[in-house]
Amino acid sequence: MSFLTTSILLGLMTLPNIGLVLMTNPVKAQTNSENPSTLTPDVPRSQVTPSYPASAPPPQVQPLPDERNLEERSIETDYRVSNLLKDFKGNLWVGYWRGLSRIDPKTGKILARVNLPNVAIGALAQDKVGRLWVGTYEGLMRVDPRTNEITAQNLFLPSKRVLSMLVDKRGYLWVGTDSGLALISPDQGLIMTTVKNLPGVSANTLTLDAEGQLWVGTLDGLVRVNTTNAYIMKRIDSLPGTTVQTLAISPEGLIWAGMANNLLVIDPKTDKVLRSVTPLRGRNVTAIKFAQDGSVWVGTNNGLLRLNPHTGALLDQVAGLPSSRVLALVPDISNKLWIGTSEGLAWLMPKMNGAKPHLAFSRAVK
Repeated sequence: MSFLTTSILLGLMTLPNIGLVLMTNPVKAQTNSENPSTLTPDVPRSQVTPSYPASAPPPQVQPLPDERNLEERSIETDYRVSNLLKDFKGNLWVGYWRGLSRIDPKTGKILARVNLPNVAIGALAQDKVGRLWVGTYEGLMRVDPRTNEITAQNLFLPSKRVLSMLVDKRGYLWVGTDSGLALISPDQGLIMTTVKNLPGVSANTLTLDAEGQLWVGTLDGLVRVNTTNAYIMKRIDSLPGTTVQTLAISPEGLIWAGMANNLLVIDPKTDKVLRSVTPLRGRNVTAIKFAQDGSVWVGTNNGLLRLNPHTGALLDQVAGLPSSRVLALVPDISNKLWIGTSEGLAWLMPKMNGAKPHLAFSRAVK
């Protein structure tokens, strides 16, 4: 329950113009002293003309048509869309395992791409003045959305592997890693506090309650952290199933906690589990979002569901996803629900029979 207060400089190394620099080493042509033109005229030309043995040509480097599908499905090609973020201007940021892009959710058009030195994105957040924070598996970066350039980066976290991020009501940035929490001042570039001895160690997911306090989903239940001083206020560790993978606060202030085999509704005031949502028992819950129409969207490792938040009754099950493994959700943006899956990005509108893939972020469908 202890925390280490620090005021070390965030390691924000100003990077005014980061880009990919292609370095080449031109090789000078070497002079061959045995070039035929320099040989004496009395040498027979048959002795200086190269001859090749009769053999098959070397194998083709480019894959043949029937091999391209195998190459497409190779482990190097990863279509995971693991993070989605709606910014202040209504654009959608798409964090996927090949980069970061900003799209117009009305048309689906890609507006910008950000060149990242590490593309394994673990979390996205936008601070009070509009700067974009990108948590990767190699640290934290700050992006100026006006120029789409990386303006700063930080490696002085409890761990470089960033799993979750959240901006609290005061405007401070909380960064969850697999080894604890860090509280950061986005303006001054300071790590204000680190919470390394976090019960459950890994800060898998973050959310704010109605009082502005931070709830952290860990490997061993839930922890409530005071956002003013980073003190741990309470711990809920007697949950059916321990690892909390995703969190959401309902309009009534209840905690919805997605776990590897359950979806629990918890009263934060009494710390009691009010119910286990029946349609999700035994299912791996990976994402939870409340929509403006009052329903709740729940992504799992095997499909996307829409539930009645009051009764837990199943209202809808979405077909047509690029993959049944849902990783991220953003509802109510340009009258669409945006869905990140392990095989790409998709969107859904009311009264549609199924989701539609965004072809720029999904595996090509033949």
